[in-house]
Amino acid sequence: MSSVRTASAFAPACVGNVGVGFDILGHTLAGAGDRAQVTRIDEPVVRIAAIEGVVSGLPLETERNTAGAALIALRAALRLEHGFELTLHKGIALGSGMAGSAASCVAALVAANALLDVPLPREALYGYAMDGEAVASGGRHGDNVGPQLLGGLMLATATRLVRIPVPAHWYCALVHPHHVLETRRARAALAGAYALHEFVVQSANLAQVIAGCWRGDATLVREGLKDVLVEPRRAPLVPNFARVQQAALDHGALGASISGAGPSVFGWFEDAHAAHAAAEAMRAAFAEAGLSSDVLVGPIDGPAAEVLA
Repeated sequence: MSSVRTASAFAPACVGNVGVGFDILGHTLAGAGDRAQVTRIDEPVVRIAAIEGVVSGLPLETERNTAGAALIALRAALRLEHGFELTLHKGIALGSGMAGSAASCVAALVAANALLDVPLPREALYGYAMDGEAVASGGRHGDNVGPQLLGGLMLATATRLVRIPVPAHWYCALVHPHHVLETRRARAALAGAYALHEFVVQSANLAQVIAGCWRGDATLVREGLKDVLVEPRRAPLVPNFARVQQAALDHGALGASISGAGPSVFGWFEDAHAAHAAAEAMRAAFAEAGLSSDVLVGPIDGPAAEVLA
């Protein structure tokens, strides 16, 4: 039996979808995240003791909380005789498009895993993380939890995680306006018919982005990082989106789109200087719509969740 009774873990923010990879492509971004403190208890249940930080009003009922649901799935699959008590410290705002619900889920799993008699490999936590994420989004998808578990840019299928190499000097700028856009509302905007040629174009764009990252070919990425499926339907939900996107492109972005379900907007850049300059221009574009905003700038090849000392 493990002698350690309490562990804490941190999971970073994430850019879900990366425009062209709806529900299957994402990357982490340093600078914001959620922390979970998990205590191993003798009672065979999962309890949420408290939720603190920048978000209030999240459910303490375990089954209705992404982190709680993930730990329930872990306990059931491993047939654990013991349970967990969880305290969440939220550092990512609700409805921000920065994968806050996924970060809570992954941080809780990573902390709980550290308390197991035989901790699982990170990849083995993936399914439980998707179980938790489904509570918030209504479906099991890994474009947020996958990168948060393993770090970097990730192709996340229903059963597999494939890390995609990205040049270390390529940077992401993400601007989060102080405006809430709930994931379920953003997903509802995607209802309706799609033309076959749109899927063909989007598939080609996704392939160019992945190939370009693997080869370190910015020209391929610049050609491919254009979302023709999701962005047109969600753009009206993001205040002043066209101006914010154009601000990124005017500063040399390889591409720019909506982060996750929005309203945050991200851009990819070939170096840190361009990313920082673009972030300020993107922030100014949101200000034109009367919105203050926060900025994250960091390598696309971002960090994984980590157990805290």
